[in-house]
Amino acid sequence: MVVRSTIMDTNSFRPEHASELDDATRELTNKRDRLLGESYRLFYRRPVHLVKGLGQYLWDANGDKYLDVYNNVASIGHCHPAVTSAVNEQMQSLNTHTRYLHERILSYSEDILQTMPEAVNKAMYMCTGSEANDLAMRIAHSYSGGTGIIVSQEAYHGTSALTSGASPALGSGQPLSPHTGLIASPDHYRLAGQDAGLWFAQKMQEKIDEMSANGIKFAGFMADSIFSSDGVLPGDPGFLQPAIDVVHKNGGIFIADEVQPGFARTGEAFWGFARHGIVPDVVTTGKPMGNGIPVSGLFAKHDVLASFSDQIPYFNTFGGNPVAMAAAQAVLGVIKDEDLQAHSAIVGQQLLNELKVLQAKYECVGDVRGAGLFIGFELVTDKESKAPNKALALDLIEKLRDRKVLTSVAGPHGNVLKLRPPLAFQAHDIDWLVGALDESLQATL
Repeated sequence: MVVRSTIMDTNSFRPEHASELDDATRELTNKRDRLLGESYRLFYRRPVHLVKGLGQYLWDANGDKYLDVYNNVASIGHCHPAVTSAVNEQMQSLNTHTRYLHERILSYSEDILQTMPEAVNKAMYMCTGSEANDLAMRIAHSYSGGTGIIVSQEAYHGTSALTSGASPALGSGQPLSPHTGLIASPDHYRLAGQDAGLWFAQKMQEKIDEMSANGIKFAGFMADSIFSSDGVLPGDPGFLQPAIDVVHKNGGIFIADEVQPGFARTGEAFWGFARHGIVPDVVTTGKPMGNGIPVSGLFAKHDVLASFSDQIPYFNTFGGNPVAMAAAQAVLGVIKDEDLQAHSAIVGQQLLNELKVLQAKYECVGDVRGAGLFIGFELVTDKESKAPNKALALDLIEKLRDRKVLTSVAGPHGNVLKLRPPLAFQAHDIDWLVGALDESLQATL
């Protein structure tokens, strides 16, 4: 039996789609099959062969232009000149590791820590979000003396042994660690009328008690504060605080995985956790930090980090190297100079308003929710039952691809369009996206 995972296989090319491909595309997919490991996946039934990117746009090998509504790796826009210039300049002088002195890592640390709560005052660097979350889990173990990590039911936190064991979104083929506890996602759409904060806090305590009853000491709760893999569930600002209070009351730490909601994306705050007025114990970052250059970070309260770092040396050969720091510094500069947090808030709200027009127009659009330029567009069979409509969502993704709009799906049922464009996305792009969605819905229904 072939095991399908949520985030990797839901919107993917499969061998049975090969007959739909043109000769050039089929040649490339066949070559991938011959040369690359079978674990890799391609987006779309007809994969897109991209050759160029600029800002919020991409071009394929035929010269066709696409609107990118999915990519937070190139967070400030594909091939941003500030990043390419900074990387090129640093590459021509030095690139080495952190066991030599260098100013760039210190300058960047000063600047990034200024965006954090005062108590979060120590920095460490890696190359990927997986590495940052792996270290965060190790810190949680050492600080608490426990091993139990709670994550949401569709969370994705990485690909290392530790993080994949705490990433249910990877699917049933990837076994979860016996020390991982799953907590129900705060699905505000289906919790209508309930106090989501108190509900989630209660679920947190129940899961901690369950782990304890099974002989597992609680170490911490790790969450992406917009619950993006769970279907983009921003909720009202502040609703997470009661659950974090429960975490601390039980001796655990809160790890804020900011790989997706961080770096001004939500518009309401620079960091996703800041929407909720929370001070995390550990913050992890990844993809958007370097706009495509592999760099990630871990930021922590001194006493929390000390429980690990006073005992165990940590070294990551490429983590914090001068080229990566140059890219990260350029990203921070662009976010400030182009006022991208305010931009995300304003344009994100304009987009949300237009998407809600489609929600009112179509019975199959159950909910539209988001914060800044991070929006979930949920497809259902009907608004009364709120039953997830995965088949429609997957067909819609393909129709959008035909109209040169690129995005994908999220959520445990794969029925939520995850609209997360580079922050270069502009108000004038809204017509392209919403128009393509409207046409695609009409063509699909």
